[in-house]
Amino acid sequence: MVPPDGRIGAPPVPALSRMPPEVGRPTSRARTMRRMAEEPRSSRIQRQVVQLILDRRLGAGAPLPTETELMAAFGASRNSVREALKALQALDIVDIRHGYGTYVGQASLTPLVDGLTFRALARHDDDTAALAEILQVREALEEGLIRRSARVLTDADLDRLEAVVDRMERAGRTGRPFPELDREFHELLYAPLGNALVPQLLGAFWAVFRRVAGTRGRPDPPAEVTVRRHRAIVGALRARDVEAAQRAMAVHFRGIAARAARGPRPGGRRC
Repeated sequence: MVPPDGRIGAPPVPALSRMPPEVGRPTSRARTMRRMAEEPRSSRIQRQVVQLILDRRLGAGAPLPTETELMAAFGASRNSVREALKALQALDIVDIRHGYGTYVGQASLTPLVDGLTFRALARHDDDTAALAEILQVREALEEGLIRRSARVLTDADLDRLEAVVDRMERAGRTGRPFPELDREFHELLYAPLGNALVPQLLGAFWAVFRRVAGTRGRPDPPAEVTVRRHRAIVGALRARDVEAAQRAMAVHFRGIAARAARGPRPGGRRC
């Protein structure tokens, strides 16, 4: 019988189905080594730097090892280390201070804001849908969170919220826009929950919406309408009516959605 490789006298090749499981299959260690070899060097160093921060429990602002120390620790070139650190800086995981060193970053949501803003502006064919998507996420978060917040807000918290609405009203009377007061209101609304991620996440979606709406030239609602909607939220919360508070928040977002659905104001910027 002619062997499978066609050479007379060559030893027969065992069928794969009869080979032991470990034969012909890379071990777990081998698979890991192969992945590391295939992984771009910069990506691997990024992962190692992040792991170093976690292993050493370094907080924001803590100094990282020098480039030379990282090169020795990771067996990498200076260029590879610098490339990895620059990539992590873009994610706000590290903070490169030229002339001083590299430190642990704040890990803020700025990269998320920038990415979502670009994603929305890149949809040249459908401005309204891009804004609606941003708004839907924020609305889903706030309508759920307000139910929790309504149960823990104190009278002092409500007084602070009402004071912000009063400042909105005064600004509106003088014709001054007050987007930062709007943001402050929503941050104060959920502050009693004690969840540090909530204001950051809501602030991120707020910032994206403001950037995109401003770039697309979407009109701001009349000041008195914005003030009235925020007063309705505070009024429902003072009455300890959770359902009414949630409805007032829904009305507020429907108004924002209606504004976003309109075309750009005359002379509005477009990309």
